Amino acid sequence: MGVCTFISNTKNLSWTLGRLALALALTTLAGWAQAPKDTDLSTVSLEDLMNMQVTSVSKKEQQLSKTGAAIFAITQEEIRRSGATNIPDLLRLVPGVDVAQIDANRWAISIRGFSDQHANKVLVLIDGRSVYSPSFSGVFWDMVDVPLEDIDRIEVIRGPGGTVWGANAFNGVINIITKSAQATRGGLVSTGTGSQDHADALVQYGGQIGQDGDYRVFGKYFDTASSVFPDGRQAADGWQGGHAGFRSDWNLSQRDTLTVQGDFLHTDESQTLTTLFSNALPLAGTINNPVTATAGNILGRWNHTLANGSQMSLQVYDDYSRHLDSGFVDTQNTVDLDFQDHMALGPRNDVVWGLGARVIDSQYGIGYDFTIVPHRRLDNLYSAFLQDQLKLTDALSLTFGSKFEHNSIAGFEYEPSVQLVWTPTEKQTVWVSGSRAIREPSPIDVGLQNDAAIVPMGSSFGVVELFGNPNINAEEFRSLDLGYRALVSKRISLDATAFTGLYRNLVSLAALTPYAASQQGVSYLVLPELFVNGGRASTYGAEFFANWNVTDHWRIHWRISPGYSYFHMNVDGDSSSLAMPAGVSPNHQFQVKSLLDLPHHLEWDSMIGYVGKLADGNIPAYTRVDSRIGWRVGESVEISVVGQNLLTPRHAEFPDNDSLDHTLVERSVFGKVTWRF
Repeated sequence: MGVCTFISNTKNLSWTLGRLALALALTTLAGWAQAPKDTDLSTVSLEDLMNMQVTSVSKKEQQLSKTGAAIFAITQEEIRRSGATNIPDLLRLVPGVDVAQIDANRWAISIRGFSDQHANKVLVLIDGRSVYSPSFSGVFWDMVDVPLEDIDRIEVIRGPGGTVWGANAFNGVINIITKSAQATRGGLVSTGTGSQDHADALVQYGGQIGQDGDYRVFGKYFDTASSVFPDGRQAADGWQGGHAGFRSDWNLSQRDTLTVQGDFLHTDESQTLTTLFSNALPLAGTINNPVTATAGNILGRWNHTLANGSQMSLQVYDDYSRHLDSGFVDTQNTVDLDFQDHMALGPRNDVVWGLGARVIDSQYGIGYDFTIVPHRRLDNLYSAFLQDQLKLTDALSLTFGSKFEHNSIAGFEYEPSVQLVWTPTEKQTVWVSGSRAIREPSPIDVGLQNDAAIVPMGSSFGVVELFGNPNINAEEFRSLDLGYRALVSKRISLDATAFTGLYRNLVSLAALTPYAASQQGVSYLVLPELFVNGGRASTYGAEFFANWNVTDHWRIHWRISPGYSYFHMNVDGDSSSLAMPAGVSPNHQFQVKSLLDLPHHLEWDSMIGYVGKLADGNIPAYTRVDSRIGWRVGESVEISVVGQNLLTPRHAEFPDNDSLDHTLVERSVFGKVTWRF
């Protein structure tokens, strides 16, 4: 019923389907050179999934089932069949990750609380390169773009990862790992269009370089339409961008490999803001705000295997970005160097240690209502880490270690952790972990100057001004997790985690003594508030997910994966001024994913997701249904049609945030054709 209603109400649907049919016809005529390299449900068992090798927990390969952390991996098969067109929508697949769309090009994404457009408590990496903005320790999700066809897997740690990843791996880590160049030989052309995503196109080619090297190059374009406000008005939050990049992998010798990769991204977008204008107080208004983002990076990684089996790696990257938003220009250039050594000390000790250095050159402009002072700064971070996995018995292992860091704002910090993993049988794992993590202060914490609000005062007015604090300290989090994994049978696997944590030194606001000021002959009262480490909070909750192979017969394979997460936060009474209150994260989330292989190379994949209400902003609970039908034509062509948010015409997922006026997420359809040659 919902799909029929959508089709009858969608404008220009015939044009959309016409473009899809034309692309299909051209692609089909091009040929049937080789089979897609993706697998299907019939070739991957639940035991294979649980024994998948992951690297995000300890910076070394481990079986997922034997790790001492709450980790979830989105596989390349799930990515292909998700119907998603961007990274945020892919993260909706992960139980315990809170993904809320604010407008067409902005998201609030968090793990275990503190959700916000500028959420600063989750570390996001692409192939080991940090993509959080040094200015505020959060992520510009409009700048996190990777061709989905090139992602090998996404590993998500729910809980601290500071021992190996360092500062800002506070509430979790999202590690996006791309395929090697060798795995993407040949050509790929992908084109899609729809009611919300008007265009999504990728052209890619990969091949060999001599006998020892492989490469791939790609170019991508996307165009996303504007959404609507809750009152039905059209918003101005459309989003267009182009992305080009390359990756090369070399076998220098039997013991040495080298990876060199880089890319360039540019986007043009817009959003609707309600803001003050600091140069014309008390003037305020709602405007359509142009946003542009430009980013480029290059990364090199050398891996060396010693004669005794120890493995060393050296990685260096240079990452440049320029982001214009709210009239504020944020320019960053980051140079990062990391060395790592993985070695065995006897039959029972497995050690990973490393050193790192990072230098960040930042330049800031002056926005509509805020700036960061000084307008140019140079920050550095030096680090070392050590982690030792000690095999106590054949079934019991203890992992302990710490990260040690020195940053130019808060000085010396340490981030220890301990994990105990017990495997009573080959198909069961019980684990417990405890850790301390920190979020290091950012330039916005120490140097913000923000005219936040106007307070009427009879014939005059007051201005609430927020100020950074040069003496701010790092935020601190101490957590305890308990987990259980089991392969109940060849058809059913389970994964459950319970957690609790204590937050200290959270950044909050303290009111200072008001004082008089004037601007262009206009007098007013300044109501200053200073960032301080006055916030305290505690959390607890649980996360559960399972896989169930319902059928595994001759030509029909069906997997159902339910997931549920519960989250609760208590904010201490003296922390009422926390910038990110408890009410912006839902207490309950539930999802069911279904992947169904049918005869004649047909696939039908669906996800039903429930997200509880948000107390802050009065955002009601909603249920989201996405469904995809895919068809593999011949050996090289794949066609898919995806419907998103099929239950309702539109719904809100997050309130107005940081002056940004939120819009509604609309029901949409998207068609895609992929040709591999």
